[in-house]
Amino acid sequence: MPDLPPPQDAAEAALFAECWDAVLSYADLCTAGAGTAHQLADEAFTLGMRELRAAQGAVRGRTARLPVIPQLLTAVRETAAGWESAGKGHKLDPDLRLWLNSEAAARYTGPPLGRPIALRGLRDMPEADATLLWLAEVESLPLPSVARRLGLDPLTTGAELDQVRVLFHDRCHRAHRDAPLDAECRSYARLLDAVTRSPGAETPEDLSRHLATCVPCAEAAACLRLHGGGIPAALAGGVIGWGALAYLERRRRAAEVRLGVGAASGPGARTDDEAARGRVLRGSLLAAAGLLSAVALGVSLMPFGTPDDADVSARDDQKPIAAPDTPHPDPTPVPSRSAAPATTRTVPVPASPLPTPTRSREPAPPPSPKPSATSSPTPSTRTTCRVAYHLDDEWSDGFQASLHVTTDTPLSGWQLTWTFPDGQHIGQTWDATPHQTGAQVTAEAKSYNRSVPAHGTIAFGFVGTRDGGNGAPGGFRLNGSPCANG
Repeated sequence: MPDLPPPQDAAEAALFAECWDAVLSYADLCTAGAGTAHQLADEAFTLGMRELRAAQGAVRGRTARLPVIPQLLTAVRETAAGWESAGKGHKLDPDLRLWLNSEAAARYTGPPLGRPIALRGLRDMPEADATLLWLAEVESLPLPSVARRLGLDPLTTGAELDQVRVLFHDRCHRAHRDAPLDAECRSYARLLDAVTRSPGAETPEDLSRHLATCVPCAEAAACLRLHGGGIPAALAGGVIGWGALAYLERRRRAAEVRLGVGAASGPGARTDDEAARGRVLRGSLLAAAGLLSAVALGVSLMPFGTPDDADVSARDDQKPIAAPDTPHPDPTPVPSRSAAPATTRTVPVPASPLPTPTRSREPAPPPSPKPSATSSPTPSTRTTCRVAYHLDDEWSDGFQASLHVTTDTPLSGWQLTWTFPDGQHIGQTWDATPHQTGAQVTAEAKSYNRSVPAHGTIAFGFVGTRDGGNGAPGGFRLNGSPCANG
């Protein structure tokens, strides 16, 4: 995080680490390239942290204030608006520029009663409750992780979240009633409140027709529904506006990559770190089993040659067959998705040719001398690390990927380098610090994951940009030593 204000204490340093990924993720959506995204994120983060410090130093009392991450995301939008006004709009996404000059953007800076209902409702909640709601619903963090961040009891965090949802409903309902509504909208306010509280309540036909034609009431309905999964979109749309759904999807995928999909919660559930270690161990065992099976198959099918030759052939011609449950698939692109999965592979072995009689009376030439047992074998490069590169998602001009590096030796610090084949550029990164020069990328350890035990795994992910192809990277090196794929 270059050019950012230095943290004042350890608590603020932890806050920086928690919020930077969110700020950079939204800044990347708002701009046209990774370099520009970092510039926008730097300026917005500096602006947002200064505003937060000023608010903390003001006279204590009940002040309507957003939680830290929504406040910083608002700073990204405000900084982008400043770029547009200062003639630097060419650095921004074209759709964002259109939105910044529309009436939709004016709502966020206009009269308070005309601002989005979700924004007013979240601002009207106690900051601790609003933070719990945002981290769980928008940042998609598992409840055990949210509980650790906020110092809550993991066994009761789910019940507290349900209560906070009801509180958000009440605050949004009050904001809706306080808004300048016409007589028809006001007549439906009480009915809308009752319908959205109950999961099994049916929406009356006349209310459905009204919601189909009235934008303010439809927006209120999205914020008021306690069930159906609409709260994340209502929150993100009400706070940051443009790009809300794309930001939600990015945060969900980032949480899945970092913490795993479907992590259990509640009594007896494993922590996020324990679940991650379990997934890494299962992946390593499955990958090792597949590799050993492939090597054994290759050696058994080699009728001729020395052991060295068989070993080279097994490495060059045989590839491990991935098990269906392997969490880190082979990053090699698959030419066709319609190909049937290879559960077994039978390689035909030609029968040894029978000796044929010869009519020539000339003696057969003597056999070639076999290599001496004392001759030196062909030197080979021994690798002490393995890299699994997984393409998690891709779109027209970008992609998201994750890497898992297993090291045979303990590390007190690490640096992984690789080369992109199609001019890709790395952007937002979690659990590593990236640097890129041309096609070569270097990812360095964070302060909290520098130490890696023998046979341990380094895991991190990133979002990148591309212009055309998106081939898997190669030339992986860990602290200067080459790594094997898989």
